[in-house]
Amino acid sequence: MTDVVRLNDLAKPEFSGEAQQILDMMAAMAPQCPLDADALHAQASADTGLSDFGPPDYRERFDVYLAALREIDGLHDAGVVNFYGQLLQLLKNRLLLTDLLRRHPEIGDIELHPPVVIAGLPRTGTTHLHNLLAAAPTFRTMPYWESNEPFPLPNELGAEPDPRRARMDVAVTVVNTVMPYFPLMHEMTTDHVHEEIQLLANDISTMLFETLAEVPRWRDYYRAHDQTPHYQYLATQLKAMQFLRGGRRWLLKSPQHLEQVPVLNRVFPGSIVVFTHRDPVPVALSMVAMITYSARMHRTPVPVEQIANSWIERLEQMLNALVRDRHTIGPDRSIDIRFDDFMADEIGVAERVYALAGEPFGAPERGAVAEYLSGHQRGRLGSVETSCEMFGLREDDLRTRFAPYVERFLT
Repeated sequence: MTDVVRLNDLAKPEFSGEAQQILDMMAAMAPQCPLDADALHAQASADTGLSDFGPPDYRERFDVYLAALREIDGLHDAGVVNFYGQLLQLLKNRLLLTDLLRRHPEIGDIELHPPVVIAGLPRTGTTHLHNLLAAAPTFRTMPYWESNEPFPLPNELGAEPDPRRARMDVAVTVVNTVMPYFPLMHEMTTDHVHEEIQLLANDISTMLFETLAEVPRWRDYYRAHDQTPHYQYLATQLKAMQFLRGGRRWLLKSPQHLEQVPVLNRVFPGSIVVFTHRDPVPVALSMVAMITYSARMHRTPVPVEQIANSWIERLEQMLNALVRDRHTIGPDRSIDIRFDDFMADEIGVAERVYALAGEPFGAPERGAVAEYLSGHQRGRLGSVETSCEMFGLREDDLRTRFAPYVERFLT
């Protein structure tokens, strides 16, 4: 497809009849879904039959995030239910992991091979590269359904078909109905290879929360704290997932890593890191479009320019952190990939990454990558138009803000 969509309803979202019906059904559930810590914990225990949430330090972070959500102007009832469901799942994941570790302490003895990690902003080719590298069975990856529910409920262990997939099918259908243009910006399917930022959320410390809603209270709290213990919790989850579903070496990906390079290097020594780069101005506009568009899931009206300016500042912080810390991982374990170079030779880039990781890239791997590419042509779903004017931004200001990054990686 070559269709270009202009989002004219960012500030005042308009919904199809089917989408509005879904939102109305969700809103009707709001009285039973309070954004209250005690209520959420009680429901998580009731759903799982478990009561041990693991190390209690997460409670402070949980309370900060809940307070930030309650401060959102225009938060509607369907949004309350949406956040309630997300937080409930995170608590259930903690309960299930704690129980799994108690029953199988040998998980702690599993050795994680140094992972291959993709670090780059959305729209720099990270998702495409992630799925491309995952096409062959070389690496352990997680599909979207597993990233959301990494540990099965006790009464669903070993069930086929896996009920977690069915639940994700429903969730993806809801999202695609309420936000029909979201796949043009970031395609998500039940079995799509997903990133570990969802796992970081289980320790209630992640940049993911900033992308789900405008939460300055949470953003400032998150940035003020060392993320090392939360990356260690991530490593524990990866071991547990390996125990449950196998795998030899993880392939990871998240934009969060851009400002956590020293932490990533500390917790995953020997990791191979692929940094992706692209002109940050169109990247920033595309990311702002995605975030302001998805805000309709929880608030109305949407303060488009306010969110845009907040995110430009946030992206500047992330890119400046990368400029500062990029040297932490040397050329023997890292590579910088420019978007245009990637698009010009996708198989060649895959071969370079495999070589850096010390993994074979023979006929089977090359064939799997080629097969993936044949069904995932760039822009096949269409695209979303963006401009500085849409968000009350000025290109010269963005160029100035992002100049240190551009000078370091794109000139």
